[in-house]
Amino acid sequence: MPDTTHADGSLPASRAAELVAELHRLIGELQTVDLGACSDTELVDVAAGTETAIARLTYAGDRQMVTIADRDLPHRTGYRSITAFMTHRLRVSDPMRRNNQRGATATHLTHTGQALPPEHPTLAAALADGRVGTSHVRAVIDVLDQIPHGTDHDVTVAAERQMAEIAEAHTPADITQLGARLLAYLDPDGTLADDSERTRRRNLWVNRQRADGTAKLTGTLTPELAARVTMLLAVWAKPGMNNPNDPDSPTGSVEDADPEQLAAAADRDDRTPAQINHDALNALLKAVLDDGLLGKSHRGLPVHLIIKADLADLIREAGLATTATGNLLPIPDLIAMAADVQPWLAIFKDATAVPLYFGRGRRLASREQRLVSFARPDGEVCSAPGCDQPATHVDMHHAQRDWAQGGLTDIYDLAPACPRHNRMVGDQPGQYTTHIVRSGPDEGRCVWRLNAEPGAPPNPEHLNRRPDIPRRFAHHLNTVRDEIHGPPTRSGDQARPEAPHPTDARRSWLTISHVIDVRPPRPGPPTPRPSLVEAHLMTLLATL
Repeated sequence: MPDTTHADGSLPASRAAELVAELHRLIGELQTVDLGACSDTELVDVAAGTETAIARLTYAGDRQMVTIADRDLPHRTGYRSITAFMTHRLRVSDPMRRNNQRGATATHLTHTGQALPPEHPTLAAALADGRVGTSHVRAVIDVLDQIPHGTDHDVTVAAERQMAEIAEAHTPADITQLGARLLAYLDPDGTLADDSERTRRRNLWVNRQRADGTAKLTGTLTPELAARVTMLLAVWAKPGMNNPNDPDSPTGSVEDADPEQLAAAADRDDRTPAQINHDALNALLKAVLDDGLLGKSHRGLPVHLIIKADLADLIREAGLATTATGNLLPIPDLIAMAADVQPWLAIFKDATAVPLYFGRGRRLASREQRLVSFARPDGEVCSAPGCDQPATHVDMHHAQRDWAQGGLTDIYDLAPACPRHNRMVGDQPGQYTTHIVRSGPDEGRCVWRLNAEPGAPPNPEHLNRRPDIPRRFAHHLNTVRDEIHGPPTRSGDQARPEAPHPTDARRSWLTISHVIDVRPPRPGPPTPRPSLVEAHLMTLLATL
């Protein structure tokens, strides 16, 4: 066999690498080509051909992903799963969806090297030819996944071919509607959807918060839970009941309300039925929290509303507070809640002294340490880069040195880490090495580095920058205002508008007083007394 090694000892580029390079060259030309020379018909054909090429490239990418998985490249490069590899190395935007698509339309190999046909072969052929796009494929998979497990094999095969045919001629929204009709045809009497099928489909999701702080609740309820929810709404969700906008509205069950008071409240009630349902659920959960039915402690934190807010935001009644569950709460809502709830509230001003330095005296963090960890500027989520697990879902990680290696249970050396990332810390490839930053603007924060195999290029260190968004926005806003108005140069210059007030992360959290002091006792001047406004506010909050 002839030697194909180059004179400099390097290997020649593979045909696949050459094709990708040529593809990028062609894409570069396509992005800048003069479309004005196209006739109307040619322009439509070019646009349609480009969309077809995008679909075919997706199929080619899925085939490459299969080979990557077969070679175990994700684990060899330090990633725990193909999904993590796709997310962080290949920057795939929706790896879970892409994995489902790959499993349904790609050809896989057995451990002996034999090729397995795609799970949905007709759909796979349509994607490979570019007759359907990724959105069509996802809509079809969503429909086919709803076919009951008890359906005969020939019926499922026919349904797959029918849905692939539908996908070639319809929009994704049409696919969903026509798929629902097909599912009804397959099981008109509901005989295939037994208890196990209903159990498989059950789910309840609280989706991510929108920009205004609201979140959408979606779910599929079992008959048992549906019965309980409808019973709750029957007795708590009545006009006039549990109305947060009416101070005289009865709370709790309609059976316990005074009839005359309820009738008067119902006359004033202008809520929609959906809003009444929402307020009933909110009132029930408030009663559950007040009665202590959720227990006394969760991961070392008390089972209450635990909220942190900047004192300046509270004084000016603007901005956002953060709960231990990771939700953003407008300051006016927090102040309104403080009238009838008892939250734990961390304020960045004048604190009491509680010992937070245990050395080797204990391994697990105390409640006070967990509260202080949440109160730190980056303590609202897991410290691992990109992780959004809230404070109620994290452990306290010995970030500077592991406990088994002589680490100390001191607040200086601890960092929040969710159980998944906490278990991933170690000195082996694919595990993480962590340490605490001791100086600079990120002082006190935990740095994470993914360990690669020996001889592989080292991975960079990363911080979880999620908590920095408000500060970085304020920085950019001030920069823009400086560009427009110019920076103030003299004391008599008119001050430009203030930027939103985030917690100033340039001040290390280690040098800020909290509700619980994070500093060891040291000699020095006495702590300045708060202003009258601050003292009054803190006295009020101390009664919560």
